[in-house]
Amino acid sequence: MIVEFGKDYELIDTGDYEKLERFGQYILRRPEPQAIWPKALPNSEWQKADAWFELNAEAADKTDRGTWHLRKGMPEKWFMSYAHGEMNLTFRLGMTSFKHVGLFPEQANNWDYIYDNLSHVNGTAEVLNMFAYTGGASLAAKSAGADITHLDAVKQVVNWAHDNMDASHLDNIRWMVEDAMTYIERAVRRGKHYQALILDPPAYGRGPKGEKWILEESIAPLMQACSKILDPKGGMVILNLYSMGFSHLVANNLLHCYFPQAKNIESGDLSFRDKAGRTLPLSVYARFSTL
Repeated sequence: MIVEFGKDYELIDTGDYEKLERFGQYILRRPEPQAIWPKALPNSEWQKADAWFELNAEAADKTDRGTWHLRKGMPEKWFMSYAHGEMNLTFRLGMTSFKHVGLFPEQANNWDYIYDNLSHVNGTAEVLNMFAYTGGASLAAKSAGADITHLDAVKQVVNWAHDNMDASHLDNIRWMVEDAMTYIERAVRRGKHYQALILDPPAYGRGPKGEKWILEESIAPLMQACSKILDPKGGMVILNLYSMGFSHLVANNLLHCYFPQAKNIESGDLSFRDKAGRTLPLSVYARFSTL
């Protein structure tokens, strides 16, 4: 699926394991392991980037960790927006040592799906957003009138998500800094149910108490636990995966196996197309809604 973000994001060029993007008014150059084809634009255009990320060859994780270099006038923090229907979101962006800037624009398609489905729910839907990062999905759910619990193991990104809530003129999101499996197991014991579950797990991670997360080993038990807290009267599940080793069919199969009530499961790639017409796949998703 080709994602359309709007005026504040553009994939300018891709190739030679890099991507050139515009976030708001600023152009960034970052590594991209899936862009194995040659660049379309000359190197002189790439060198005009306002900021570029240099991998640290000595780091233990050589695919992510590194250093940002900022051209004069490039701020360390800035804002950009996204709109869909009556949903208007604002995000604070900033440089991290793992090449990210606090926003994954391809997720805009999932935000639309969340907003469109929850906007039509009678009453107030309870939503659990796990591995919630800086909160794009949480903001979409809150914009639709849902009661949202935002769960992430890293306090700093939960604080970042709170900033995004304030910038978007929203309020009353419940913030939780906790390991996802620990939280869900407690919810199962209490008989708690949610009308919507949103999951965006990393390939590898650690919980706040050192809990180990490896996607290949942990995702099936997590989905099994999630199946016990989805409202049997009707619910929505969105699963997003960034592992390069997983097809969208893997995500589809997980929902099919653990949520037999699911109807019309959608799955595919979330991608952007650069100005030269090349399509860059960025994540895989599977989702359904019986709301």
